[in-house]
Amino acid sequence: TTAPALERFTINFTITNLPYTSDLENPDSAKFRATRRVMNTLLDRLLKDSSLGPAFHGCETTGFRYVPVPGSDRDQTRVDAVCTYSKEPGAAPLDRVGLYHQVSNKTRGITQLGPYSLDKDSLYVNG
Repeated sequence: TTAPALERFTINFTITNLPYTSDLENPDSAKFRATRRVMNTLLDRLLKDSSLGPAFHGCETTGFRYVPVPGSDRDQTRVDAVCTYSKEPGAAPLDRVGLYHQVSNKTRGITQLGPYSLDKDSLYVNG
């Protein structure tokens, strides 16, 4: 038997109530580390209860990006994360559409993740 392969997929979304600061650019800053820790926990909690189930290993937030809001002096923060799961040999490829819908359902239509408000049009799964 062949061991399951570790597969990765990306997840990206925009937080509307986390103002972007230059601290979020710097992986060594306390703000980056604290925000990444919270994000990883929220994503892990979200995806652990998805169809990936026990095959899900975890997510690692890889970065935060500045998102200007046209016509506003508020800015938003884009979150990029890479998640890992075990794919059994011969198993179907990741159902990114199904996973997108599960994440959508668990975030109240892509509006809420923990204390964060999300831009409902900003979610991408492996896209």
